[in-house]
Amino acid sequence: MSLPLASAAGADIPESHSEAMQSPAQEDTASPDVVPGNRPLTTVIREYVELMKPGILTLLLVTTLGAMFVAQEGVPPLSLVLITMLGGTMIAGGANVLNCYIDRDIDQVMHRTKKRGTASGTIPAENALYFGIGLTVIAFLLLGFGANWLAAWLALAGNLFYVGIYTLYLKRTTSQNIVIGGAAGAFPPLVGWAAVAGELSVAAFIMFAIIYYWTPPHFWALALLKQGEYGRADVPMLPVVDGEDQTRRLILLYTLLLAATCLLLAPFGFSWIYIVSAIFLNAVFIGYAAMLMVRPSKAVARQTFFWSMWFLFFLFGAMVADRLILA
Repeated sequence: MSLPLASAAGADIPESHSEAMQSPAQEDTASPDVVPGNRPLTTVIREYVELMKPGILTLLLVTTLGAMFVAQEGVPPLSLVLITMLGGTMIAGGANVLNCYIDRDIDQVMHRTKKRGTASGTIPAENALYFGIGLTVIAFLLLGFGANWLAAWLALAGNLFYVGIYTLYLKRTTSQNIVIGGAAGAFPPLVGWAAVAGELSVAAFIMFAIIYYWTPPHFWALALLKQGEYGRADVPMLPVVDGEDQTRRLILLYTLLLAATCLLLAPFGFSWIYIVSAIFLNAVFIGYAAMLMVRPSKAVARQTFFWSMWFLFFLFGAMVADRLILA
C-alpha cells in the first residue's frame, strides 16, 4: 500500500498546512554535508519517522479503513483492523522511505524537503535504504500471516509501483508522472477490501478509480504552488512543462471525471447518505477547479489543494456512515 495518497507523488506533498504556505525565505537552509553526531535518541527516531511521511500515511489509512467498513457492511474485527492498519502504515512508510533514499538529490535542491535526514545527511543513505526495505518486508509478512496473502501482495504491488515505476522512472521523465503514477496511491482501498473479504469486487475497483482520478487535481494544485522548486530540481511536473493554463484545464477535467466515478459507486449498496455527500463534495471541488480557471491565483490553488485533502476524508467517511447507518 503506497501513496502518491502520495500518494504516487507522495514525496512531494507538504505534510502540514503551514508547510504548503511557506515561502523559501521562511525556511531554514540545510546542508547536504551535515555529519551525524551524538544526537538524542528521540531526535534520531523522529528523523526516521519523518522519512515515512506520517501526514501522507493518514490519507492512505483513511481509504484503507473506509474500504474495510464497506466490505464488512459493518464494523470489522478489531484485531483485523489493527493488523491491516499497522501493516499498511509500515509498507506505505517503507515506500516513502525508499522514495526519500532515491530522491535525496532532488530533496537537497527543494526548500520544502532539504531538511529531510536523507537530504541533509543526518541519516546515512544506506541506513535509509535498509530501513525502507525492512519496513516493507516486515509489513508484507504481517499482512500475509495476520490478514491474508491477497492483501499482502496488493500492498506490496502498491509499494513496488510507487518506488520502482513512479520514483525511479516516471517522476523524472514525463509530465504525466502523476497521471500514471497515481495508480500507486490507489491501492490502499484494495488492500482494505481484500483484508476483510479475501477477494476483490467491482466496488473495490471503483474506489481504486476514485483515488486514481483524485490524484492529478490534488497534486497539480500543489504543483501550481511549487512549480519554481520543481523547475530548479528539474522535475517535469505539468505546470513546468506545459504551463499553468493547461494545468488548470486538466485540473477541471479530472475533477469532472472524479465526480462521475464517485457516482458509479452508488448502485453497489449505497443510499442517500453517500449519494448526497458525494454530490456536495464533488460540487465544491469542481467549484474550486472552475474558480482556478476564471480567477487564477496562488490563493485559489492553495484552497483547491487543501479542499482536495478534506474531500477524501469526507468522501470515505460518508461511505462508512452510509454502511453503518443504513446497510
